[in-house]
Amino acid sequence: MAKTRETILILDFGSQYIQLIARRIREQNVFSEVVSCDISPAEILAKKPKGLILSGGPKSAFEAGAPFPHKGIFFLGIPVLGICYGMQAMSRVLGGKVSAGKQGEYGRTTFRKLDADDIRQWMEARARRAVSMEVLIASEGRAAHGARARGGSPHAITATDPLLQGVPETLTVWMSHRDIVTELPAGFVLSGHSAGSPHGAAFDKARKLYMIQFHPEVIHSEFGDRVFRNFIRTVCGCKATWSLEEFVEESTKEIRARVGKGHAIAALSGGVDSSVTCVLAHRAIGKRLTCIFVDHGLGRFDDAEAATRTLEEKFNLRVERIDASERFLKKLARVIDPERKRKIIGEEFIRIFEEASRRHRDARFLIQGTLYPDVIESVSKKGPSSSIKTHHNVGGLPDSMSLMLVEPMRELFKDEVRRVGKLLGVPRSVLMRHPFPGPGLAVRILGNVTEPRLERLRLADRIFMEELKSAGLYDEIWQAFAVLLPLKSVGVMGDERTYQNIIALRAVVSRDGMTADWAKIPPQVLSKVSSRIVNEVKGINRVVYDISSKPPATIEWE
Repeated sequence: MAKTRETILILDFGSQYIQLIARRIREQNVFSEVVSCDISPAEILAKKPKGLILSGGPKSAFEAGAPFPHKGIFFLGIPVLGICYGMQAMSRVLGGKVSAGKQGEYGRTTFRKLDADDIRQWMEARARRAVSMEVLIASEGRAAHGARARGGSPHAITATDPLLQGVPETLTVWMSHRDIVTELPAGFVLSGHSAGSPHGAAFDKARKLYMIQFHPEVIHSEFGDRVFRNFIRTVCGCKATWSLEEFVEESTKEIRARVGKGHAIAALSGGVDSSVTCVLAHRAIGKRLTCIFVDHGLGRFDDAEAATRTLEEKFNLRVERIDASERFLKKLARVIDPERKRKIIGEEFIRIFEEASRRHRDARFLIQGTLYPDVIESVSKKGPSSSIKTHHNVGGLPDSMSLMLVEPMRELFKDEVRRVGKLLGVPRSVLMRHPFPGPGLAVRILGNVTEPRLERLRLADRIFMEELKSAGLYDEIWQAFAVLLPLKSVGVMGDERTYQNIIALRAVVSRDGMTADWAKIPPQVLSKVSSRIVNEVKGINRVVYDISSKPPATIEWE
């Protein structure tokens, strides 16, 4: 690291949304780093963080094998915030009690913070051990009435918990838990609750320890950004000076130092991730970079080739083009399982890059545009995160490689990469292209991948993109594509019975690809797309539209 920078460490307990926390921190202009949940106090001190955040996770805090943080991290004098499972783990480690709730609390929930009088009553009750929490919550209406009698609105009352400073008394938050904290550790003060979480927020100001049961990182939680701002600015005392400009400068230096005086090759597909990565790498090592554009025969009818030529001309990139379409199709022959497809494609890419590196004798590094959503959906990165699917450039990589990987975008989201690209001068026509998977149409053809099926899907996909652009919807949608299903259905064309394939259309809106909702495309646009596909694509007689969100579905079908 070139210079000391303000950093918040995020201890990963397995949350699939761990990087949403990292995003919220970076949006506050403070750098964030995800680390293992079992990091030691000494390792933490070596990193000199301004604060620690314990993430959520899929485990129960009282089941066998549940991960817990080292107790010593709470006595370093570094502010700590526990979120959801992080709150429960903190409570268990520090002597509190956690148990299974009567029912789960999932999705949007009403959260109520305690005002100064409520907190005072709670502390007195705890001291006397005479008033149960259930009785105190039942008296909440009287506390609000008392606030109004004093001439103030309950929504304007400021809690003594610094984490909830500026947050209204009642707000909607996102919950995702069944276990609850039933007794706070010694020294903690209650500051909020919900119907299913009698201890929904608590703090120990003297030790700078804070915990909340809801997920402020999820966009559905109101005032989530304010909670993070309070923790980062007020509690941790960060000056908030980190920026993507700083990321560009540091990454440039790191690539230059890693490659040294040698040569590197970079994977260039024409997509956003690889394009920005190649431009950044070229900024670092110049003519010692050779970009490899592999035509795997699994691409769509789009401007991938045009995008690579745009970059080649604008930045004077050295680009080597390789036609490997027959090679990939041969490897994929009769392969149905999507995980096998991804692994085959991932390994074949690496072998092609290794072959290319032999033509550049001092090339020992492969630079690629891996992003964090690829990582977290493929493998557990720092903690016990569940694997969803293998991405060809992460979990699909072979065990044995002669090239060393350099992945400067590995910790970034798509929108951050686009902002980096803008800083580097990458044209908007390249930056705003929809995400396209590295395995290409192989994972959008459910079943066997053949040239006729590829051509059928390419044409349907092109029609979909043309109509979205014609309707002015392309830039409003995060990702859109067509999928060829391994099913046939009965239809009628020209008064004759048909039995042909089905095309599914998928379009989602998202901020970072970690969560997504289906795009509400106007019916008249979908109708035109469907009509064109059925009339122009031979062998298709039915078109369906996917209205699944992520979760529970993923964006891609395979």
